[in-house]
Formats: sequence, structure tokens, C-alpha cells
Amino acid sequence: MAVPFRRVSKTRGRKRRTHYKIAEGTTTTCPKCGASIKPHRVCTECGFYKGKEVITKKEETNE
Repeated sequence: MAVPFRRVSKTRGRKRRTHYKIAEGTTTTCPKCGASIKPHRVCTECGFYKGKEVITKKEETNE
């Protein structure tokens, strides 16, 4: 079994791991209601996509 001849320094190991990070998700605003949504998806708040109603949302009535 192969064993490293020398110990890998902290700096060298950390330089190698600089790309191990979480990327922040991209969001856009819905042109109809202004909610924050993922791009190329139906708005969960109003149900519109590209200016057309895809999902009909029921209006909540407070009685």
C-alpha cells in the first residue's frame, strides 16, 4: 500500500480545497407579482409563467 513520503502541509491541502464550496442559487423576480423565484419555473405565488397563467390559484377568503 502506498504511503506518502512527506506530510501534506496545511497550506497545500487548503489550496486544493478552495473549490469545495456551496454555490449560491440564482433567483429572479416574477414580473407579475414580484415574488422571488428560480429562473424558468412557474411562480408559486401567482401561478404565471412567461405572462401566461399556468396554474390557477384559489383566492383565500378570511371569514
